[in-house]
Amino acid sequence: MKLHKIKGYIQFIYLIEQAHGLMLLDGCSRADVDRVCTFINELGRDVSELKWIVVTHMHPDHAGGAHALRKRSGAKILAHPKAPLWYRGAMGWLAHVIDIVLTWWVAGRLGKPKKYIWYPRVLKPDHLAEDGGMIPGFEEFVTAYTPGHTDHDLSVIHVPSGQVYVADLFVRVKGKLAPPYPVCHPNQYKQSLSRIANSAPSKIYSAHVPPLTPEKVDFDALLAQAPTLPKNLWHSTRNRVRHTFGLSKPEEH
Repeated sequence: MKLHKIKGYIQFIYLIEQAHGLMLLDGCSRADVDRVCTFINELGRDVSELKWIVVTHMHPDHAGGAHALRKRSGAKILAHPKAPLWYRGAMGWLAHVIDIVLTWWVAGRLGKPKKYIWYPRVLKPDHLAEDGGMIPGFEEFVTAYTPGHTDHDLSVIHVPSGQVYVADLFVRVKGKLAPPYPVCHPNQYKQSLSRIANSAPSKIYSAHVPPLTPEKVDFDALLAQAPTLPKNLWHSTRNRVRHTFGLSKPEEH
C-alpha cells in the first residue's frame, strides 16, 4: 500500500495506491479534479483505476470534486448515511452558498486565486459507510463515525498500520492545533476526539495539517478548547440578534 499526498486548492488530498486499484480518502474540491487526474496519470495509472472516492463530509473542499471524479473515472462514492441530507431545503441551499464563499475566503488567505468550485449540494453516494465497516475491495481500511464538525463526519483507518485520516477533526490556528469551525455538535465532537485518541493511532492525517505522530497531537488541549455549545454561523447570528434586541444574553462559546 502506498499513500500519496497531493496539495489541493485549500487542503491536502490523500490517494491510496494498491496494485488492484486506487482510492481517494476524500472528495476534494471541484477545483482539484484536474489535479487529481493528472497525478494519477503521472503515477503511470489510468484514471479508470480509481475505485473509491470517500466523502468524509459535505463541505466544498471534501465533497466538491466527488461527482465530477466519478463521472471521469467510474469510481464509486462512499459517504455517511446523513451526508446527502446536509444541505437539504432552503436553509441548506443558503448554507451551501455560504460554505462556497467561505472556501474562497480561505483560498484568498492562502494567496490562491478564486476558482470554480460550485458542486451539487445533494450527494448521491453509491455506498453508505458503516461505523467500523470495511471498504469493499480495500478491506484493510475501515470507516469510523467521528461527528461533531458536522453530523456526518467520517474518519478512515488503515487497520494493519494503525494510521488514520481524520479530515477536519482539527486544524491549525496561529501555529497551534485547534478545533475546526464550525463545531455543530460539541458533545459528539468531544466523543470523536476521545475515540481517535483512545485508538492509539500510529500516525494521523488531516486535511489541513501535515501528517502528525500521536505525541504531536495534544488531545487534552483540543478537548479543553472544544466549545460547550454549537459554534457555527446560525447560532452566532441568532445570539447576536437576541442580544441586539435584548431578548437574552448572548451564548458563550
